Amino acid sequence: MFEKLEDTVMKYEELNRLLADPATAADSNKYMELMKEHSSLTPVVEAYLKYKKNEEAKAEASEILNGEDDPELREMAKEELKEAKDSEEELVRNLKLLLIPKDADDDRNVIVEIRAGAGGDEAALFAAQLYRMYVRYAERHNYKVQTTDVESIGIGGMKYVSFTVTGVGAYAHLKYESGVHRVQRVPATESGGRIHTSTVTVAIMPEATEVEVNIDPKDCRIDIFRASGNGGQCVNTTDSAVRLTHIPTGIVISCQDEKSQLQNKAKAFQVLRAKLYFLEKTRLHEEEASLRKSQVGTGDRSEKVRTYNFPQSRLTDHRINLTIYSLDKVMDGDLDGVIDALTETEQAEKLAEMDNEL
Repeated sequence: MFEKLEDTVMKYEELNRLLADPATAADSNKYMELMKEHSSLTPVVEAYLKYKKNEEAKAEASEILNGEDDPELREMAKEELKEAKDSEEELVRNLKLLLIPKDADDDRNVIVEIRAGAGGDEAALFAAQLYRMYVRYAERHNYKVQTTDVESIGIGGMKYVSFTVTGVGAYAHLKYESGVHRVQRVPATESGGRIHTSTVTVAIMPEATEVEVNIDPKDCRIDIFRASGNGGQCVNTTDSAVRLTHIPTGIVISCQDEKSQLQNKAKAFQVLRAKLYFLEKTRLHEEEASLRKSQVGTGDRSEKVRTYNFPQSRLTDHRINLTIYSLDKVMDGDLDGVIDALTETEQAEKLAEMDNEL
């Protein structure tokens, strides 16, 4: 089952040799490249060596039991065999988890878009709460958040907000948030105490580089306008805001968060690259999904993923039938329990697929 891992161990040993060579250290780019590969292989090799050691201990104990008459030695061997067999299942599972193909985008920064859907002002108010929830979550994980664009309403809500979350593993943690988020509660403006249902859509897009997504400037129209809303000195008094239109796709991006027109333009192109990359990723995901169905979605904005019921302090994630009753903590950014459950479900699905292929 793990025969090919012997080649991985040999490759790992060769990397150790190269990294110890002074000639490698002299080339900083090569050294960093090898270090990155070494780091990615280390957990797999360590897990495999533990598995091999356990298999050897099991074989030695079985050999003693089959060929030894000494009662004391046989009793010791029986105990060692039991320990090895007890450890085997967990060691195999850990190794399989490490062998699951990693999403190439997991370590990327992400661009998040939140849009108020059905529900008018109440949806906009909830969109603002979701924005705060993700900002608090980012703070808990030492990620940096930078707002790109926001369309606010006078009562503290947001019709639309776009922001970047920067940090290693940002996409791995947030990718399951894409989809429709539904809120059930009594709006502040409701005099009759009736519970209303509103929706907000969230899109999580991995950041792309210029090399990965090449944008022809001829395909873009750039309009300059004066920023509006809250801002620092000069933000609202100069034509610094940028509206970028990608003609082939019709994608329109506004950026007015920075004081400089050049900074806003650069950020707008950053968002456009992410959107184009996301479109292609979604197309490939849909092609793959037509061949095999997965419980956990990570890209469909039309998929209802979660309900936030405020009267019952209940959060339900519909993809994995998870219900928790600590909504106040979740809205304050404590999303780890939900995200961990989604990650574990996806891992379980992939483990089942691996077992079926064997």
